[in-house]
Amino acid sequence: MDQLNQSSGTRNGASTDNSLAGRTVLVTGGASGLGAALCHMLASSGANVVVGDLHREKAEALARSLAETGSGVAERIHAIGFDVGDPAGAEQAITQTVSRFGTIDVLINNAGTDITLSMAELTPEQWLRVINTNLSGPFLLAKHASEEMKRNGRGHIVNIASTAAKRAWPNASAYHASKWGLLGLSHAMHAELRPHGIKVTAVVAGGMRMPFLLDRFPDIDVATLQEPANVAQAVKSVLLLPDETVVAEIMVLPMRETSWP
Repeated sequence: MDQLNQSSGTRNGASTDNSLAGRTVLVTGGASGLGAALCHMLASSGANVVVGDLHREKAEALARSLAETGSGVAERIHAIGFDVGDPAGAEQAITQTVSRFGTIDVLINNAGTDITLSMAELTPEQWLRVINTNLSGPFLLAKHASEEMKRNGRGHIVNIASTAAKRAWPNASAYHASKWGLLGLSHAMHAELRPHGIKVTAVVAGGMRMPFLLDRFPDIDVATLQEPANVAQAVKSVLLLPDETVVAEIMVLPMRETSWP
């Protein structure tokens, strides 16, 4: 049966999809925004999902919410709290994932932060906070996840970038530096890990309707944005590609995107 049309049916009246059944996926920044949309998509597609977030209580709350979506889902969901930019925390997150489910098949580096200030106002500590979360974190997690994936001879690392990795606007120097860096890091991972059977995909996501953007830019026209679930659907399509094919970079934009042509 074609990978895109694997078994589906009904459970408690809801449609079920087992297209990602058996895969174990760690999502960072998984408790809200795009991370939460990704976790919902993964759980509804049969995957084992590790919800990772800086705020453990929020990760656990989302895990409970996912567990209520159907019978047997609770056994496939696990929540952990950690700081992606902390070397020990990142390593422990991979260890916990493997301990809970026996392996890690997919790492989605989604956690991100921004501080909307001019260069004159931005402190060194604030700069490092953004760089550590958005760039160092994905490196640390991929470093440890890829070693487990090498033992399995396969795996997939998805790095959530942004149109901020393609162009720039004022008062976001740290964010742009981190996202341009993440895009470069993702392509470097692709080149290095491809011979080991590990896929690496950079997702350049356009504006989404979520607090991360709306709280910082309250005057933005929400009609020009897209739902996080739409980006999650694009990620799923990449994960379902045959083993012989990899998408190194994908751009997912709202039809009325204003930050990219």
